[in-house]
Amino acid sequence: MSFCFWRFVRAWCVIVVSIGSAGCGLFQSDSKTDEERAQKTRDEVAKATERAKPELQKAGRELKEAAKTAAEQAHAAAEGVKEGWERGGRRSIDLNSASESELMDLPGVTRRDARKIIAARPYSSRHDLVEKGVLSEERYSEIRDRISVK
Repeated sequence: MSFCFWRFVRAWCVIVVSIGSAGCGLFQSDSKTDEERAQKTRDEVAKATERAKPELQKAGRELKEAAKTAAEQAHAAAEGVKEGWERGGRRSIDLNSASESELMDLPGVTRRDARKIIAARPYSSRHDLVEKGVLSEERYSEIRDRISVK
């Protein structure tokens, strides 16, 4: 565990020991009244808390910074996973040989679009989809990085 966590635990231990020693009766004489004992316990706990407060505040700041760093790293890792998922393992689809179902796996391509692509074969370039009136320029821009002509 981190150093700041143990600092936090140690500060709380100081408070607990102070409460225990003040309230257990070891340091009080039999002549004190219950009210005097209660006041002494409150004073001891207040002093222990006052002594531990700077360490607790410092440990809290360190924990906050560690949590912020961990969150930033987790976000970066998630972005890397997303980027790798989108980038890796995606092969381009050959317009001249792809099946209807392969063409329909492209973003925004419907069954009707896939059939139009197949009917307009052969293609000499990817942009032939637009030049032959099969897809609009907008729809073509969504899939151009995922198609090829072989």
